[in-house]
Amino acid sequence: MQQDSNGVQIREIQDKLLEILLYFQLFCQQNGLRFVLAGGTCLGAVRHSGFIPWDDDVDVFMLREDYERLPSLWAQNADTEHYACVRSDERINIHHSATEIKDNNTTFINRHSVDLDIHQGLMIDVIPLDAIPEGKAAGFRQMFHSMLFCCFNFQRLPEHKGKLTYYATKLALSVFRSDHIRYKIWKRAERRMAKYPLEQCQTVASLVEGATIMRQHFPKSWFEHPQELLFEGHPMPVPDHVEDYLRISYGDYMQLPPEEEQVFRHNAVFIDLQHSYKQYKGIYYCNNRRP
Repeated sequence: MQQDSNGVQIREIQDKLLEILLYFQLFCQQNGLRFVLAGGTCLGAVRHSGFIPWDDDVDVFMLREDYERLPSLWAQNADTEHYACVRSDERINIHHSATEIKDNNTTFINRHSVDLDIHQGLMIDVIPLDAIPEGKAAGFRQMFHSMLFCCFNFQRLPEHKGKLTYYATKLALSVFRSDHIRYKIWKRAERRMAKYPLEQCQTVASLVEGATIMRQHFPKSWFEHPQELLFEGHPMPVPDHVEDYLRISYGDYMQLPPEEEQVFRHNAVFIDLQHSYKQYKGIYYCNNRRP
């Protein structure tokens, strides 16, 4: 059995992620919100009927309309003693362009966030899907705004995205150092990126995950009318035409990657699935020293 940080078994992490996902599914059903499994989570549902064996995260897609309704509905109706809905805003930046559904009673500290006074619980990622306009000019403008959003919302130098993206991001962040100015830039870019009505467009895309993924366009009907597959024994929504979705996203998706690539996604420095992250402030995060 593979282990992540400080001896925690990967299966333990997956079991806790499944708990969060099942609660999120119940919440969405009770509040009229749509979602589908996305990325490696969807791939796991098809290829493994559950988690990819070495996967330590969960991703879901939400159409932008439902994505924008999520935070207020969560504040009104969710079990906020146990779970939090966390999204960057003017007050705090989590350096993640998705919304995170986090377990308040766990600890999962990534190396890149050890200096941040933020929610450090285990999470699943909720990623918005935006409508793609017709026409090259409108599409180019949308892509430009999505790149601005990713740069100033994420505010970390991108790994494995190529040298051009790395140095362009580094330059932009060095020019605009104020948190307030950065917020103004990414919030305006987000509004312009997401302004196209879904009913007037035929395709959607994830515009907040970087240049490669934002070029992958999918029919909106795949997400408006999903199908179901078993994920760890539980029926879960996945995109309609799920094989086509995975083929666009991964190519030969049934082929396992080389063994050296079968690794954890997160670089966690400390994990405790039984206790809240709050008791570790000043010890494993916000301690003015890198572990």
